[in-house]
Amino acid sequence: MQNNLAKTYSPEDFEHRIYEMWEKSGVFSTKRDPDKKPFTISMPPPNITGQLHMGHALDQTLQDVLIRYKRLKGFASLWVPGSDHASIATEVKVVERIREEGLEKQDIGREEFLKRAWQWKEEYGGIITQQCRRLGDSCDWHRERFTMDEGCNIAVTEFFIRLYEKGLIYRGNRIINWCPTCGSALSDAEVEHEDVKGLYYYYKYPIKDSEEYITVATSRPETMFGDTAVAVHPNDERYKHLIGKTAILPIVGREIPIISDTYPDPEKGTGAVKITPAHDANDFLVGERHNLPEIVCIDMDAVMNENAGKYKGMDRFLCRKAWAKELEEQGYLVKTEDVIIPTGGCYRCDTVVEPMLSEQWFVAMEELAKPAIEAALKGELVHVPQKFEKVYLNWLTNIRDWCISRQLWWGHRIPAYYCTSCEHMMVRAEKPERCEKCGGEVVQDEDVLDTWFSSALWPFSTLGWPEKTPDYEYFFPTDVLVTGYDIIFFWVVRMVFSSLEATGILPFDHVYVHGLVRDAEGRKMSKSLGNGIDPLEIIDEYGADALRFMLTTGITPGNDMRFQKDKLEASRNFANKLWNASRFVIMNLKNEDGTFKTMKEGALRNEDKWILHRINEAAKDVTKMMDKFDLALAGQRVYELIWNEFCDWYIELVKERLYGEDEKDKENVRFMLVACLKDLLRLLHPFMPFITEEIWSYLPLKESKDNSYGFLISDRWPESSKEMEYKEAVEVLERAMEIIKAVRNIRSEVNAPMSKKLTLILDVKKNDEELVKAGLSYIKRLTNAGDIKINKEMKEALEDVMSTVVTDTNIYIPKEDLIDYKEEYERLLKEKEKLVSEVERVNLKLSNKAFLEKAPPHLVSEEKEKEAKYKNMLDKLVESITLIERKL
Repeated sequence: MQNNLAKTYSPEDFEHRIYEMWEKSGVFSTKRDPDKKPFTISMPPPNITGQLHMGHALDQTLQDVLIRYKRLKGFASLWVPGSDHASIATEVKVVERIREEGLEKQDIGREEFLKRAWQWKEEYGGIITQQCRRLGDSCDWHRERFTMDEGCNIAVTEFFIRLYEKGLIYRGNRIINWCPTCGSALSDAEVEHEDVKGLYYYYKYPIKDSEEYITVATSRPETMFGDTAVAVHPNDERYKHLIGKTAILPIVGREIPIISDTYPDPEKGTGAVKITPAHDANDFLVGERHNLPEIVCIDMDAVMNENAGKYKGMDRFLCRKAWAKELEEQGYLVKTEDVIIPTGGCYRCDTVVEPMLSEQWFVAMEELAKPAIEAALKGELVHVPQKFEKVYLNWLTNIRDWCISRQLWWGHRIPAYYCTSCEHMMVRAEKPERCEKCGGEVVQDEDVLDTWFSSALWPFSTLGWPEKTPDYEYFFPTDVLVTGYDIIFFWVVRMVFSSLEATGILPFDHVYVHGLVRDAEGRKMSKSLGNGIDPLEIIDEYGADALRFMLTTGITPGNDMRFQKDKLEASRNFANKLWNASRFVIMNLKNEDGTFKTMKEGALRNEDKWILHRINEAAKDVTKMMDKFDLALAGQRVYELIWNEFCDWYIELVKERLYGEDEKDKENVRFMLVACLKDLLRLLHPFMPFITEEIWSYLPLKESKDNSYGFLISDRWPESSKEMEYKEAVEVLERAMEIIKAVRNIRSEVNAPMSKKLTLILDVKKNDEELVKAGLSYIKRLTNAGDIKINKEMKEALEDVMSTVVTDTNIYIPKEDLIDYKEEYERLLKEKEKLVSEVERVNLKLSNKAFLEKAPPHLVSEEKEKEAKYKNMLDKLVESITLIERKL
């Protein structure tokens, strides 16, 4: 055993060293053990382009708390780490590099581009996983995976082919999110929505062969060139007579039908909706129902095409202004209205996304969604908190077919091959040598799969699926997914239906949903606001443990939290408190070899029984909280146990014994301090792993027989036991503590130093007298009482006392014990001098006729109130001075 902890708590001195020690020793590596129950978490793979941000820090800390807890509980705890290839984000980075050479990716070709992409991944892809280590993530790094490694690629191809052969993957023309800058379709998760100020334009569409017109509202007038109908609700009395008639597209002159559909909301806008199937997802569905033509008027570069007439080649937003102006000049504009418009932007480049009709690959979702819905309704998939089940079910119930193709080069290439002669398509795991139909040459589909397609397989592809590997058989399904509420639709849902389809079972049975980390003002952290907080800078300044503890105890499941420095400082103060208490314990150890003799029942004092009972109780409470995912409550419970009960009370209670003459009892105290500290470190370890492991390394040899490493991380979780319940001792101590705190509060009120001896007079109910008497030694020592009188007839002594009340006990302390009358007398005389001066000033003012005549009434009233207040204060002060003069 080393000598002792450093005098000052400096996490930078040991956090890196401890993590290196853990990783080198292999404590993170999880083996299949038939005698242990597995507990598995798949880390949501961060992008290889990313840096650790506060959202990662929260998400990963919560996972690590669970993994460390289950590891101490004796589970074969596996946390599978990995990273995501991030198709768009990575391609953007590689393209930027190529452009530095004055080239475009097409100039170097696909093969060379992919070579460079892999080089970029090797160079930068591991940065974020190294940053995860700074946070303390206890992943099994030997099992680290990448969404484009060989195993994941096999799984992705297998799953694609299975879905295709079942008719659940198809190629078709549908509305997708299109980024004109990135030149690719986007998933819903890659579109960031923002409310922006905009205009609703109200335009008249003339009715053919009539003087009537129908008014529609739109925020995107440039899409009018693609209108193929006007829709009204069948129950809207205003428009029933127009259903089946023909409207004329303003200026363009094209005839379009007025159709009846339930999509328009009679309460919104004019109740009539222009239908543009090629440029709006809802309009596309209406168009399908009514077999409407699909007219594309904006091309893939976000400029108008030939269907926009003279506006061909014009940017979509410039066209909007010019076209709106022309419509106004021609008399078709009814009005404009300032509105807030939800607008989608590309998450990489912020370009406004264009809803676009495009031929892409889709997953048919209706059948896949059904078992995922059923799993939640049956209670097989549990959301924590449960309110997010509604979000999950709502998205699945209203799900649309999923566009999975991307016009990129970096990613899993779609395993579809086309004959260059007869255009026959084949879906295969390997490229066919020739066309199976005509023998012609074949080429592979140019597109890659949406990143979320591979991520959807993550919980089982990382364990060996589609093969039933030993790891897959033992560790799958995983146990819990930890994620932010902003990703339920995009990832959670896809993992659930993919796993049910591929493996027949759920990928996990619990989804623990946390909120977002916002800035101190409650705003979402973003680059545009410049309010992001780098967790690595926080770790440099405060240590990883303080950051982890602040994050885990500052949240409630599903709710956002504000990042506040004072809470971070409070967490560091807590670490410092534990450090100093532990240093005190270690400093007082002798030459113990770690084999403490078990204390006999008779050797335990009441304070020993009390702390054992409190730790035992906490172990039970914290275990229940952890199992229910109440991690914040669990962390707070451990905090209170360590700070309030062990540091502030138990150490104080045993100091006298520790410094006493009874060597046997001193040994008992040392045993108790170490035994208690060990359990406290075990309880705190999941939350603050570095400081607990460092302190642990200074304690006597460990008792655990199966802990071959000798590390706390591999030790055991404290189990509660009936044998550790000491209710009578707890009653004695807690009643004594009540009285001690009450007396200390009185001292504090009058600034009486602890060095002043007190006489305590305790008026105790008869049935509690023995209980109070049992704790008198604690009360006397920790209040510095010279004498304690219980239920004595001392009427004369109770005349000039300070008093307070605790449970069934009145406490009286003679004022002369608390107050230095000479010092107090001098203070009161100075106070009297000030008050006399104030009274004279007010009197002078109120005797001034000019003031009384010219001053506003409210000022005169205020001065009179001051006069009355000062005189009242002076009277009381004089009374107090008179009483003290009698004492003196």
